[in-house]
Amino acid sequence: MIEETPSVVAAVVGTATTPASLPTASTILPPRLVRSISSMEDELECSLHYLPKPLMREFGHVFNDQYLRFNDDDEHSTMALGRANDNGGSSGLRLLAIPTNQRAREDLVAVGDHIEEEKDRLLNVFLDFGKYICQTLRSKGFWADYIDPCSGLPMISLNCNKVYSEVDGMECMLNYKAYNAGFCKILMHPKWGSAVYPATIFAHAPPEVAKNLIESLPLGSESK
Repeated sequence: MIEETPSVVAAVVGTATTPASLPTASTILPPRLVRSISSMEDELECSLHYLPKPLMREFGHVFNDQYLRFNDDDEHSTMALGRANDNGGSSGLRLLAIPTNQRAREDLVAVGDHIEEEKDRLLNVFLDFGKYICQTLRSKGFWADYIDPCSGLPMISLNCNKVYSEVDGMECMLNYKAYNAGFCKILMHPKWGSAVYPATIFAHAPPEVAKNLIESLPLGSESK
């Protein structure tokens, strides 16, 4: 993945790879391949993390205090949170991150209709996945949002104009490597090299609730 600016996401096919990364201190659930929500043929690598301190400042710039005002602004979510309270589900609310990565099939730096189709495919797979995860958590009374890989901006939260850097997030949470090439920052996946499309979901929820949700997803071919 090449990140020219925090709001531009592209991926390239590379031959270089980095050693498999060990879980970081923020890891709740290590990376696993899961099936896409929209197509059983598409897979995403996802993991679950406490939001690490190095990302707290950027999270605050991107989302402000949206997660704190969620239940005050949304009558439906307030009712859902009441049900969660009745079930003991709101205990231990934490800021969480769910980084996802997809393996790109094409060199996205190249030019052509097939490149644009691949970008659209990767984008749509993540948008369906992010929407499902966030809708599920919000229906339980917990704030959740996901980043638009094209703009770096939140998909749900309003009045947010600060972009989130996917490469920096993957470096911090997963220990994935990146290097600078001119004005570009290239993310290197430990198995896929630079053929990777990153995107992230955030939540304010009990870790066990988010963990159970991820573990309920059908596993991808390499995770079985």
